[in-house]
Amino acid sequence: MRWRILALPALIALCTLGCDHSSPALPLSITGATDAFAMGVPSRATMPTIVLVHGAFADATSFQELIPLLQQQRYPVVAVQNTLTGLDADIVTTKRLIDAQKGPVIVLGHSYGGAVITGAAAGNPNVKALVYVAAFAPDANEPVGALQGKYPPTLLASALVPDAAGFLYGDTAKFRAVFAQDLPVRLTRIVAATQKPVSGSVFTASTPQAAWRTIPSWYMVATEDHAINPDLERFYAQRMKAHTTEVKSSHVMYISHPADVAKVIEEAAKTTVLASQK
Repeated sequence: MRWRILALPALIALCTLGCDHSSPALPLSITGATDAFAMGVPSRATMPTIVLVHGAFADATSFQELIPLLQQQRYPVVAVQNTLTGLDADIVTTKRLIDAQKGPVIVLGHSYGGAVITGAAAGNPNVKALVYVAAFAPDANEPVGALQGKYPPTLLASALVPDAAGFLYGDTAKFRAVFAQDLPVRLTRIVAATQKPVSGSVFTASTPQAAWRTIPSWYMVATEDHAINPDLERFYAQRMKAHTTEVKSSHVMYISHPADVAKVIEEAAKTTVLASQK
């Protein structure tokens, strides 16, 4: 879900509505800035870079609840900005960002972003773990939407609105019920109004390799998901033999439950990267 960079008064107002107040505050003091600088290159070099990949109807700013939690734990974080014009193009963009990182990498994909990381991370020895959050996780040469018909349709099926160019929008009147029923109404109205459309072609596209076949994977099932059937999410998790966590959440778990997502990323990092450095 797309969030714009807001002026300070507006950002404060939105955080009053939607931010996770249990999360620690960002270090805005001089002491905090000094501590961050004191991290130094040697300390950061031991930490994997976290690459975040957004899904359909969203852009990278939607990770603004999750990114500070990871940065507070001293993880370098980057978030890709995909065009959503086609799966191949989004894989190329994401692969370029992954390849640009030095040292170990953990890649997270949300929703359609799961299909993107499945192709973009394949064959990269620096990618040590994949984290799928309420995400598509297709196999090699399997169309992104191929398995949806095997499960009861979700609310998303009746909420997609195509334009003349074949791009899909979420019906703004149904947006909160489909994607984000656990976020405040005022916030979801803004998200619906600023959504980024996705080409309908992505759901019939496929990738020749599935990164989860060779890279340790974690999967987070959103049990209250109205966009992707939670049973399909469970199938993906079981098929890839993923470390699986279920959270009572809407489709946008990384916004409504960012601490839970950060915890799974931390688990993936400790299991695949940090344990090997002891």
